[in-house]
Amino acid sequence: MLELAVKAVDSKRAEDIMALEVKDISLLADYFLICSANTERQISAIVDAVIEQAHKEKVTVNRVEGKDGGKWILVDLGDVIVHVFSTSERAFYNLEKLWSDAPLVAISDWIDE
Repeated sequence: MLELAVKAVDSKRAEDIMALEVKDISLLADYFLICSANTERQISAIVDAVIEQAHKEKVTVNRVEGKDGGKWILVDLGDVIVHVFSTSERAFYNLEKLWSDAPLVAISDWIDE
C-alpha cells in the first residue's frame, strides 16, 4: 500500500514526498507518508487520489481527518498513514523532526522525476 500511496500523491504533483518506517516506534502504523502542496485545491486533489487508489485496490480507508480545514489532511489506510500538508503547516509541525528516530524508506523508484 505504501508504494501505491506514493504513486498516488506523486501523480498529483505532491512536493517533498517522504516515507518513514515507524513500525518499531509507534503503534499507529507501519509507515507515515508525508508530502506537501501549495494550495488547498492541490491538497484536496492529492487526498482524493490516495482515496481513489485505495478503493481501486480494495484497501479500507479507516479515517480521513482535517478535510474541512484543508491545511493538514490525514488519510488512515491502516498500515500506512498519509499526511498531506500545506507547505507552511508542514514547516510548523515538522513531523520529520518529531519522528526523527524512524528510518527513511527509499521511494525514489516509485516517483516520476
